[in-house]
Amino acid sequence: MEALTGLSVLVIFAAIFFVFIILYFVPVGLFITAYFSGVKVKIFGDLIGMRLRKVSPQVIVRNLIAAAKAGINLNTSQLEAHYLAGGNVTNVVNALISANKANLDLQFEKASAIDLAGRDVLEAVRMSVNPKVIETPLVAAVAKDGIQLKAIARITVRTNLERLVGGAGEATVLARVGEGIVSTIGSSTSHKEVLENPDSISKVVLAKGLDAGTAFEILSIDIADVDVGSNIGAILQTDQAEADLKVARAKAEERRAAAVAFEQEMTAEVARMKAKVVEAEAEVPQAIAEAFRNGRLGIMDYYNMRNVQADTEMRAAIAKPEDKKEK
Repeated sequence: MEALTGLSVLVIFAAIFFVFIILYFVPVGLFITAYFSGVKVKIFGDLIGMRLRKVSPQVIVRNLIAAAKAGINLNTSQLEAHYLAGGNVTNVVNALISANKANLDLQFEKASAIDLAGRDVLEAVRMSVNPKVIETPLVAAVAKDGIQLKAIARITVRTNLERLVGGAGEATVLARVGEGIVSTIGSSTSHKEVLENPDSISKVVLAKGLDAGTAFEILSIDIADVDVGSNIGAILQTDQAEADLKVARAKAEERRAAAVAFEQEMTAEVARMKAKVVEAEAEVPQAIAEAFRNGRLGIMDYYNMRNVQADTEMRAAIAKPEDKKEK
């Protein structure tokens, strides 16, 4: 009797497990919901096949129902393929519904490609309907008169669905607009012209077609603020003058050092010449003595020479200035 009871419990658990497996692979409730929503799906061909292909039947069927109620004709194969590719099926279907309500020409293939490219296709559709305003960072540029201007622009853009795949993003649009602002201000003769007509910047920049190759269409560019910055021209001239002054000082120091070196060299040369003169004068008495011993110099010749020396010294003393005589 106990063995029969244990067998009965085992059978009950086996039956429950079997029913759970059947309900998992055969989502009857989902089939009933689809049937009464007007979406035709097959239990064995579609729902069980989705389970075996590791596709969520709830995601596929619920999005098929939403698309059908919005009047969009989709099939399970399209949604399954996008699901298996790693796409966001719900996002794509919602984007198709929004585009359909806004009379935008967006097909499933295009929407799925945008989604697989990593773009938020639903946000792109919303931005296409409701344009977005993006603001540039502070852009500084210098006019021809050397005055710096700082400008901030607000760009109104909307998504270009045809160029969304492969098109550049917001960063490119901001960079191009900033470049256009710098170019326009830089080509202005005076900063006063820009301050008087700031809309001239937006007109010139907008005419350049900066949205080419981007995922957006630029609707308008409005200059939100223009401020006067530094006098860059004066600063550059001051820096140049300081640089020229440093160069002149360096050259003057070089010339002074060369003059000092030359003076020292001349002083050394004079000292060498004086040393030679002293050395030569020291040999004179020896030469006179040698001349006396050899008989080449007489006593009268010696006295005549001394008289000449004394006369020369007297003339030199008379020729000296008075201040040097006192010294």
